[in-house]
Parts: sequence; C-alpha cells; structure tokens
Amino acid sequence: MKNNKFYYVFFCLLFSIYLPIQSLNAKEIVEPDRQSGNQLGKTDFDRMADHEIRENIQSLRTLMIKLYKRNPSELKKSTSDDAEKMVNWVFNGNHNWNFEAINNLQGTDAIYLAFNEEYKGDRVLPFIVGIYTMLIKAHGGKKEFYLFDSVDPQLLYNASRNIETAVWKLSNAKDGSGKPFLLANELTEKENNLSFEREFGKIIGRTDFLAFTLSEKMERSITRVIQNLATGLLIPI
Repeated sequence: MKNNKFYYVFFCLLFSIYLPIQSLNAKEIVEPDRQSGNQLGKTDFDRMADHEIRENIQSLRTLMIKLYKRNPSELKKSTSDDAEKMVNWVFNGNHNWNFEAINNLQGTDAIYLAFNEEYKGDRVLPFIVGIYTMLIKAHGGKKEFYLFDSVDPQLLYNASRNIETAVWKLSNAKDGSGKPFLLANELTEKENNLSFEREFGKIIGRTDFLAFTLSEKMERSITRVIQNLATGLLIPI
C-alpha cells in the first residue's frame, strides 16, 4: 500500500492547490450548502465525488462547444442551430443519452464510432457522448453520491486511461486521405493552441485523484494498465 499512500498524499496536495486557483479564475462557483437537507447524508468523500463529476461534465460541455467551433461541418450534419444550442440539447435534452443518429451507442462503442471511416455522421456527437456515458458508468451510474453509495476506483482509473487514448486518437487518427477525423489542438508557426489538451488533462487529473483517494480509503490497490496508445484500443468499462 506504500505506493497508494504516496499517490494519495500527492493528489491531496495537488487538489489543495488546484481548488483555490480555480476559485480565482472561475466566473461563478456555487458550492453546496453543507447544512442543506441533501448534504446531511454525505461524507467528505461523497462531496469530493460530487465535485469531480460536476466539474468533469462542465469540461465536456466546454470541449463539445470547442470541437463544434473547430469543426463546423460536423455541427451542420446534426443541426442548423448554433453550437451552444446543440450542446445544451445534448446535455439537458429528454433523450436519456440515447441518440438514434449514432445508433444509440454509448461508452467505448460510441468513441470508436467517431473514428470509423465508414461513419458519415456528426463525429463530435459520438465522441462526447461516448466519454460522458463511460464516465457516468465508471461512477456507478450516478452523478450525485451519498453515504451508502460505492464507486469502484479501478473503473475510474480505467476510464482515465480510456480518455487518454481518446485524446491520442483525436490528435492522431486520420481517414484514408490522411486528414484528421476531427480538428482539435493546432500547432503552427504562428499559433500553438493546446486548449483541448489542457481541458482533457483536467478531466483525467480529477478522475485519477478521486480513483487514488477512494483506493486509499477502501484499502484497495489499483491494477495499473500498460497501454499502447498507437493501437487505439479502449478498456471495456
């Protein structure tokens, strides 16, 4: 357990630094009232999980808007509305995260679809839907946590590794003509735009932090997965 304790201390220090910086930079942060009724049945670990999944969902919303603005042709495959309206519908619409346009695929299956050359639809939709539904499944199907809820730290860790692979595919996967399936980070002589990589890095960092914290709490070690990113294979969740 020595390695787990090392990671626990490391991520606690990282988290303690990250939160004050976030509070200074965020336009609006609304923290739950710990005395409210729905907070009374929560431990500090539950509140940590609440914060992690809430911030990760917000990051995915931001990334989906950025991907549509970087790939406007993909947005046109789904709607004539602007990116913000499309994203609002995806995250708040009455569809239970089942989209006929992507054959109701979720999780890793949806992520794979985004890079399938035979698929001619909106590639941003399955990419984000896949990551979102995979994260929710890794959290036991929940977005809010209470005293008797349980989250498997191994699933969280595996989800983080899948996001790393998905980001690699986003930057490196190309179609038969050599063009990227989706444009994201931009590295040119005039501009280095790594905003996508940074936002995904936040999601990976938050999820790993929760995974190692829960692992230490439960005294359950996490099995490390050695990935070959070049294969683009995702871990089943």
